[in-house]
Amino acid sequence: MTAPSPGVAHSAPVAAAAQASRSQSHPLVVQGNLQRDLIRLGVVPCAAVAIALTTWFTHSRLRTLESAFDAEGQAVARQVAAMSDLSLYAGDVPALQNVANAALRGGQVVRIEISNSAGVFVTAGSSTAPMERQRMFTAPVTVREASRASAFAPEGSTAAGDAPIGVVQTFRDTTEYGRERTRSLMAGIGIALVALLAAWASVRHMARAVASPLRRVSRTVAALEAGNFDARCDVVGRGATEDEQGAQSVPRGTHEVANLAHDINRLAERLQRNQQVSEERVREATAVALQRMAEAEQAALSRARFLAAASHDLRQPLHAMGLFIDGLMPTATPTQRPAVQRLQESTEFMGVLLDDLLEISRLDAQVLTPAITAVSLAMLFDQLEAQHASQASEARVRLVWRDHDLAVRSDPALLLRIVGNLVSNAVRHAPLDGTVLVMARRRGGAVRIEVRDNGVGIAPIHQSRIFEEFYQVANTERDRRQGFGLGLAICARIARLLGTRIAVRSALQNGSTFSLDLPEARLADVTPPMPQPVVPSALAHLRCLVVDDDPAILESSRMLLEQWGCQVNLAATFGEAVVLLGEPAVHFDVLLCDLQLAGDEDGMTVIEAARKLQPDALAVLVSGATGPEVLQRLRQGGVMLLTKPVAPAKLRALLSTRRQKTA
Repeated sequence: MTAPSPGVAHSAPVAAAAQASRSQSHPLVVQGNLQRDLIRLGVVPCAAVAIALTTWFTHSRLRTLESAFDAEGQAVARQVAAMSDLSLYAGDVPALQNVANAALRGGQVVRIEISNSAGVFVTAGSSTAPMERQRMFTAPVTVREASRASAFAPEGSTAAGDAPIGVVQTFRDTTEYGRERTRSLMAGIGIALVALLAAWASVRHMARAVASPLRRVSRTVAALEAGNFDARCDVVGRGATEDEQGAQSVPRGTHEVANLAHDINRLAERLQRNQQVSEERVREATAVALQRMAEAEQAALSRARFLAAASHDLRQPLHAMGLFIDGLMPTATPTQRPAVQRLQESTEFMGVLLDDLLEISRLDAQVLTPAITAVSLAMLFDQLEAQHASQASEARVRLVWRDHDLAVRSDPALLLRIVGNLVSNAVRHAPLDGTVLVMARRRGGAVRIEVRDNGVGIAPIHQSRIFEEFYQVANTERDRRQGFGLGLAICARIARLLGTRIAVRSALQNGSTFSLDLPEARLADVTPPMPQPVVPSALAHLRCLVVDDDPAILESSRMLLEQWGCQVNLAATFGEAVVLLGEPAVHFDVLLCDLQLAGDEDGMTVIEAARKLQPDALAVLVSGATGPEVLQRLRQGGVMLLTKPVAPAKLRALLSTRRQKTA
């Protein structure tokens, strides 16, 4: 034996791979179903063989009938010719007639004619039968020699070789022959049909025997595909056994379909085991995720409680600090004024931070209910332009407004907060002599508000995080003059409250576009703006009651309110406040009460008492508590809230409004 060359050894796998690739690129297309194919493949050959054999046997039978029919007719003609030779030679007509009549009595022919050239003509039998139903047989009449050898002379000849002296014609009726021929044909056709039916029944039975297990295999595969991994194929071969675990053992030489079913069952068992493992892993992962979610919720709740407590604890001294600083500002010397201004600026920054934290806490607590109405974007853009015109002028940025006479359904104040924050950010990040475009356009049955700038843009890595709290892209030094990174987080929460979301589209050096979609409204449904309020009057002789358990806040509030010309009474407890409210000669215009008083006392009880004792007084709750429970409680009680630290300008505006109403 010679070893194959390396080239041959490597060419076989390559050829096999090429053939496999060709088979994969040209799939085998099949039509119909297996049972029909098996029936067709089994019946067609059987039908061809049956038809061929039946045709051959029928043809042989018909030829045999034909030969027998002709042989009998020819034999009668020869017999009559042999018996009538001497009588025809002698011209004995009666003898010829007797021979003819005797031949008729045999029943094989229906008519006999004997004639010669001398004019002798003898006939016997019926001549009324139509000629198309008769077949004629002819035999020559020769004179026999009286010798033994002449008996063995060849047919149609004499010993002396003389010519025939006459001719005998016999006629046979073909009716019975035709019937026999028809019966033979029908028998052949019947045999062929029986053979075909037997073949069809046999092949159909075999096709069912093959197709039925294949259908069970197909149903099992379909069940596995649907995710029912408990399905099993109950097709087994003869001699199959089961082991202790119930698994079938298929011996070699078993039917191929049984082998296929066994392989599918093994695949189903493996899939079932994999599913069980996957479900177990999913349960474990779900349990871990639920645990982490619970931990995250607990952490968020703890953070909210911490922010509420820290907000209250920080707002108390910050509120007092702001009041003291505002009271010191008019009496500060020129050398003290810069330091006081820095203190005031720091206090304002801390107040802004706490206000943002309060806003996030209120949004997370879901205590805000938007007042949805028709909002004219032209009026909204006019307000925004008035708010941000000075900022844009200082930053040398051009603001362009395109409202396109559209209106939306939203909360005007919340929408103003969102778009205003986006415009402020766009102006802050736009380059010198840049442009900020605020545009509204219809899109898919809604109105899209877009704020575009041509600034440096936002990298994709930061776009998913800019809506997180305290996340700022370009303020790594944490300069508080650039904000605290809470504006977009608040706007994102407000957008969810309004049933929309803020989308961002940006690229480095190509600017940014922030957008939100809102339902469109008709301009005719927009409520016209209210007339401008009258400038509030002075606060002289406005009677105020301040209730707080912090002496510093009481003193700073007294100083500030007296500088504004108000008459101030102070109370540190619920009892002191009720005593002052109950004096018939004292009428208070405004009640400023802290929420958390000393001990178990609550500012809400003070306000409830004030509503009974002096219902005309404006009751305002001043608190640094921003927890969800507190906000829900104040909302249910319908109490006006000022969050600490209260800006003196905000407090003065509130008091001025109250003064105007009392005047």
